[in-house]
Amino acid sequence: MSNKNGSSSSGKPDVAALRAEIAQTRTELGETVQALAAKADVKARAKEQIEETKARVRAQAAEATGKVREAAQLATGKVRGAAAQATDKARDTAGQATGKVKESGALDRAGEAGRQVRENPIPLAAVLAGLAAVVGVILIVRGRRW
Repeated sequence: MSNKNGSSSSGKPDVAALRAEIAQTRTELGETVQALAAKADVKARAKEQIEETKARVRAQAAEATGKVREAAQLATGKVRGAAAQATDKARDTAGQATGKVKESGALDRAGEAGRQVRENPIPLAAVLAGLAAVVGVILIVRGRRW
């Protein structure tokens, strides 16, 4: 039997066992050194942390984009509904206004006024001549001030 240091019961160390133990210890020591080096490598750890943060931010941005799209679609639907209601209300109001204008006879009176102007354009010509005179006086007065 061999004890912890690899020696046999007779006290002579088994060379093969010692070499295997040394190889095992070297492997474990190499792994430990690599682990310590990784912890000590601040730059690599910082890069790793940055990559993790980037991935997390991308995921959050994708989630936020989805929520914004959903909200935009919902708002678009609401706006379309409100616009349809407003259009219907405007049509109803326009229809009522048209009915009231017809009831009041305003269209008939306007048609009659147009017919009278075509038949007798002298009052219209007089109004236009008076307007031209007022504009002329204003221009003359303004010309004197400059």
